[in-house]
Amino acid sequence: MKKQLIAACCCVGVLMGFSQQTVKGTVYCDTNHNGKQDRKEAGIAKVSVTNGTQVVQTDVHGNFELAASSDMIVSVIKPSNYAFPLDTYNLPKYYYIHKPEGSSATKFQGVQPTGKLPKKLSFGLYPSEEKEDFSILVFGDPQPYNQEQLNFFEEGVVKEVAATKEAVLGISLGDLVGNDLSLFEPYKKVMTAIGIPWHNVIGNHDLNFDVAQDYLSDESYEAHFGPANNAFNYGKVHFIVLDDILYPDPRGGKHYWGGFREDQLQFIANDLQFVPKDHLIVLAFHIPLSEPEIGNDTFRDTDRNELFQLLKDYPYTLSLSAHTHIQKQDEFDAQTGWQQKRMHHEYNAGTTSGDWYSGKLNAEGIPEATMRDGTPKGYSFIDFKGTTYSIRYKVAGKPASYQMEVYAPKVVAKAKRTKSPLYVNFFMGSANDVVTYRTDNGEWKKMKYVNEPDPSYVSQLIHWDEAETLPKGKRGSNAIDCTHLWTGSIEANLSEGIHTIEIKAIDRFGAAHSAQTTYRIESEN
Repeated sequence: MKKQLIAACCCVGVLMGFSQQTVKGTVYCDTNHNGKQDRKEAGIAKVSVTNGTQVVQTDVHGNFELAASSDMIVSVIKPSNYAFPLDTYNLPKYYYIHKPEGSSATKFQGVQPTGKLPKKLSFGLYPSEEKEDFSILVFGDPQPYNQEQLNFFEEGVVKEVAATKEAVLGISLGDLVGNDLSLFEPYKKVMTAIGIPWHNVIGNHDLNFDVAQDYLSDESYEAHFGPANNAFNYGKVHFIVLDDILYPDPRGGKHYWGGFREDQLQFIANDLQFVPKDHLIVLAFHIPLSEPEIGNDTFRDTDRNELFQLLKDYPYTLSLSAHTHIQKQDEFDAQTGWQQKRMHHEYNAGTTSGDWYSGKLNAEGIPEATMRDGTPKGYSFIDFKGTTYSIRYKVAGKPASYQMEVYAPKVVAKAKRTKSPLYVNFFMGSANDVVTYRTDNGEWKKMKYVNEPDPSYVSQLIHWDEAETLPKGKRGSNAIDCTHLWTGSIEANLSEGIHTIEIKAIDRFGAAHSAQTTYRIESEN
């Protein structure tokens, strides 16, 4: 059992020893990729290593020493220009689980007993040139509740990015599965087709719900993916992956709450002491820091404020979250607790499951799953250039140019005032963006930003509700206000016939996007 755990989960070389109060080990340069430190393979200095709270750096020989406990995961924080070894699922091998008695009994199995702490741990890293300009692939909420939905995820999303050359690594922002943790293994197998190193975030549907304390809720996740709180570097970007689900809700309920435990905040503080101030800090967690409505207390304010305090000396930051099954851009300033003049951007990513695999089926039998704000299901690429970044949203099954959904009437009466509206849902947009339109090469006009449901999505629901026969699939969720919606007017005083509306939008990163639609003008009889 012990050897199996080391090979399958811990991914480090070990020498067994007696119980001890500290854990010792070495991080070395595994130049021949054989998984053990050979005589000519030197240790790597100044590599951060953590026991989940404490963070130390290796000495000139690559050696480290950390406080030990009976429930810990020792993990390496990869420096730039090195790569982690990967397991058969393309998951990085960078940690050792130490739970002598294993996880407590839960519905879904956690970590098996690991026995005594090894006398020494050894972690091999591969030398790897890393450019400061690189891209990553981001998935929000795969969240299959059964094998059928996992198949939808595989056929509708994973196969589209299989063997991608656009990204050097990927990350799923939680809710890897939908409560049935036995799907962790099938999920990992499906993900191997993407062919790049993959990192995972724990979500509220990835928890062991039959536990009484938050720190025990990730035991099954740990058995499959390692520590729920970890960090790594690539180029000039420092990634911090965090579990931000407090379960059970510390306010006394059986639900969950967004936030961090004190040991997690200590980990962040200890980790950042070794990160240069001129690096970009990218935080990846599941529940967004933002609270969408007044009185809707989805995230513990004190934890957000303490996180912002820890980041106050880092001018380059970005947060990534999912969970909401919509897409939006949030900004934090002094009024919302951010402690810098430059606002903090959180990208709340659209999901690969969309609106939980709902909606009508496409030609391949896969649910369209448009989200409640009218954003089609999809995934994102984040392009980094040093400490700057830009984000591209890719709608699954559509061309990369499809960045807007346009809603307009098909036909209007000539020279009659019409209340028929023109709406544009710009999927990556936010209130400060500019969207313009023109008709038949006429004058460009600014569209009006509105915060209301997307009529394109509402029309899908109406079609579903008015169907005379039961449609295949399942009805989508009711529409909610969209945070990236614009409206304009339809010109009816033009000649009879077909007229073309062009739309242009500039996103927050300066990229230009376009779309068009047509409508017809007819004279009334």
